[in-house]
Amino acid sequence: MRRIILSILALLPLLVVARESVVSSPNGKLVVTINDEGGRATYSVALNGQTVVLPSQLGFKGDIGDFTQGLRITNESVETVSKGYDMWQTKQFHHFYVAKQLTLDFENAQQQKTSMVFSVNNKNVAFRYVIPRQKEDNPKTAIITEEVTSFRLPDGTTTFLTPQIDPMKGWERTKPSYEEEYKADAPMTERSRYGQGYTFPCLFKVPFIATESQPSAKQEKTGGWVLISETGVSSQYCGSHLSDYSAEGGYRVAYPQAGENNGFGSPYASIALPGVTPWRTITIGETLKPIVETTIAYDLVEPLYEPSEKYQGGRYTWSWLIWQDNSINYDDQVKFIDLAAAMGYEFCLVDNWWDQNIGRERIAELSKYAQSKGVSLMLWYNSNGHWNDAPQTPRNRMDTNIARDQEMAWLKSIGVKGIKVDFFAGDKQETMKLYEDILYDANLYGIKCIFHGCTIPRGWERMYPNYVASEAVLASENVFFGEHAAIQEPFELTLHPFCRNAVGTMDWGGVIMNKYLSKDNKSRHTRKTTDVFEIASAFTNQSAVQCIAIQPNNLDELPQVELDFLKRIPTTWTETRFLDGYPGKYVILARNDGKQWYVAGLNALKEPLTLTLNLASFNLTNQLVDQADKKGRVTGVQTLPLKLDKRGNAKITLQPNGGIVIF
Repeated sequence: MRRIILSILALLPLLVVARESVVSSPNGKLVVTINDEGGRATYSVALNGQTVVLPSQLGFKGDIGDFTQGLRITNESVETVSKGYDMWQTKQFHHFYVAKQLTLDFENAQQQKTSMVFSVNNKNVAFRYVIPRQKEDNPKTAIITEEVTSFRLPDGTTTFLTPQIDPMKGWERTKPSYEEEYKADAPMTERSRYGQGYTFPCLFKVPFIATESQPSAKQEKTGGWVLISETGVSSQYCGSHLSDYSAEGGYRVAYPQAGENNGFGSPYASIALPGVTPWRTITIGETLKPIVETTIAYDLVEPLYEPSEKYQGGRYTWSWLIWQDNSINYDDQVKFIDLAAAMGYEFCLVDNWWDQNIGRERIAELSKYAQSKGVSLMLWYNSNGHWNDAPQTPRNRMDTNIARDQEMAWLKSIGVKGIKVDFFAGDKQETMKLYEDILYDANLYGIKCIFHGCTIPRGWERMYPNYVASEAVLASENVFFGEHAAIQEPFELTLHPFCRNAVGTMDWGGVIMNKYLSKDNKSRHTRKTTDVFEIASAFTNQSAVQCIAIQPNNLDELPQVELDFLKRIPTTWTETRFLDGYPGKYVILARNDGKQWYVAGLNALKEPLTLTLNLASFNLTNQLVDQADKKGRVTGVQTLPLKLDKRGNAKITLQPNGGIVIF
């Protein structure tokens, strides 16, 4: 009898029935299914009955325990969450988020507890881990060393990704800085260039697979799009990226590399308990519209402090892009201040070495001069520190609280309105804390922040009200540095609205109007895009403080129609709509600045692109287009009336490497 009882007890774990939980979007079309079969927590996602994310693992490990196996769901609750909020520096001003939120409580084999929260709206799935204190209210801290969070996508998925690079590589050991090249339509099985996986955001073209619940007549495959990223990363966690793909597990969340930040700081996350991890986000659409228009990065987070003043956007001139280091002198900066004033721009950015080449006393004089012209200065800073070898100064002014407070007080006293801080390199929690400290200290003095040589923002536009934008992209300076990047510019700028710029503001840094990438506009390599492409990029690239890299010589060289249009470019938007496009080939966006609609398009193809767009709802009358001769050569720019048919459709043509702005 005793032997029988023991045999039954041995079988009990096998007799435990797996528990399954389901949560659907408010419209019922997006469905997430979570279960604990075999002691492993997994989730899958379906849209309109089509599988988008195959069963993928959930869980994490840390010094408090292993939450990757022996798991069982012990409780669940569902609620509807809704909130409205406004933001000044993103693709949309008024936001309203409604989602179904499922909270699942889990217990591992050691009876340790954690929870997983899923928030599902009509376009996005987001989830995070909630970690309580365990027995007897301890421990009160945790080190999270690994996540097994994964994303398994259907076979046949193609990718639009940029690789994570090894730490302390590149110029003056300043990488990783999110400045690697993207590849479009690559097979999912292709290994990343450096073997370190991929930086967020990650875009996928996915063949949806019909679920078992679908009638047999509908078992055909359809396709759509998936954008994976994260949000809500502050000083309380590290940033993450995706691993390389594996056939068994798909992509996994990967933490920073130990060598980042010159090896200083942990590659893990340290949190106080009870605590939460950042949100992992999955934006899903049968078309690219939900991808481009998503606001999930902001919907899930809250402001961490109040703005010290009402921050506003604007345009800035920038000598360094074309004139480089030699232009960082008083007289040349006066020329770019005068240029900003002539164009009606709000800011002028003075780049590296200003403290040595101009000096602090004369920078104060320069700021006073700028203000007399209705222009405010922004100043460049090196974030260092000790984490790389970038030599540019000012150094050691942003890396400690004492130095920052002194610097910010001085900046406010001379009327500087913004700073651009460069050369961070990495995603460690230590580095995330530096971003946050700079932002918080700058806000105390009413100063806006732009970051370069940096990671992507992760909800920062809402979390930090004086945050403007990050580079985190192979940006305009590379167009100056070499012809390869100039050739790639159309590809890059028709890709970013679907990935990098979809999850956060992007300081690409320059509507470039010189024909040649040189001060004299006659030497070095040429720009490969048309003038209208460049003007339209100010609308397709989203940043509330936008660089218009016009040069003093452009005032005499550009047609008046271009100068007039460059003067009117807005940078803040009440609404953005995706109209048409394909990543890396072309893009058409509509944006409203609160006064009127603009429709802007870019064409990266090597042949003219003719499209039919329904523009009935936008109240548009004119179009700025490239003028081409009979052989297809672009000879200039012209403004034409917009003609709509009875249904509100317009036929438009974009020249190769060209653009259009309809207004």
